Amino acid sequence: MSIFEDHKERIITGLVLLVAVIGIGYIDNFFLTWFVFGAIYLLAFKEASALFGVEKDNLLPYAAGLWIVAGVYPYGDDLFMLAGIAYASVVAFNKEFVWKDFLPFIYPTAGMLFIFTMYQEYGVLSLLWLLAVVALTDVGAYAVGKSIGKTQFSETSPNKTMEGVVGGIAVATLGGMFVGLSIVDVGVAFVVSFMVAVSSIFGDLFESSLKRGADVKDSGDILPGHGGILDRIDGYLFAGIVMLVLLRGLV
Repeated sequence: MSIFEDHKERIITGLVLLVAVIGIGYIDNFFLTWFVFGAIYLLAFKEASALFGVEKDNLLPYAAGLWIVAGVYPYGDDLFMLAGIAYASVVAFNKEFVWKDFLPFIYPTAGMLFIFTMYQEYGVLSLLWLLAVVALTDVGAYAVGKSIGKTQFSETSPNKTMEGVVGGIAVATLGGMFVGLSIVDVGVAFVVSFMVAVSSIFGDLFESSLKRGADVKDSGDILPGHGGILDRIDGYLFAGIVMLVLLRGLV
């Protein structure tokens, strides 16, 4: 009971998010998925802008426009590259624009576009696989780290231990492999699950580095007990890119 009371807000928020994810996955409607992912993306974009120290406050409509295009154009990773070319052109033309303002169009934009493209190409089961691997990485790392963790993994995130990271990757690789069998064969499922688990660790670490640079504990406060949107999806933003690339290359 004490554990629940100590983390009541976090647990309740987590359960609500889990129910929402299950519901969206069960419905498996393209427009609904696009809309929900878009809302998550825009909130994450706003948080990332603050973490990067972007001074312009009028970039959100451009992010929204990019996501609208993603709803009708099937290759989100292409859109990411086109956005880079477009911004490079603007920077070259107008000195008032600086490259720092483009950073939110890299993170979290790339990850969200790749994840949505993966949904389009490989279906809702690929999202379930991604969810399982990243979640198992987090849970495994926490459980192993709390029980036997002693060696610090990185100064960027002092609470992470090497033992926890290795344990999380092992748990996620084995667990994710079984989920992946619904899409690919066992060899590919193992490789993809392992690489996705590793990338999710560094996705989490990258966001931690951004928060350290901005001198904040959380990326936001929209999720009671959890912090901001980026605090919940950081691992997915790296892992989604890696998973789509590997699925395209190995399947």
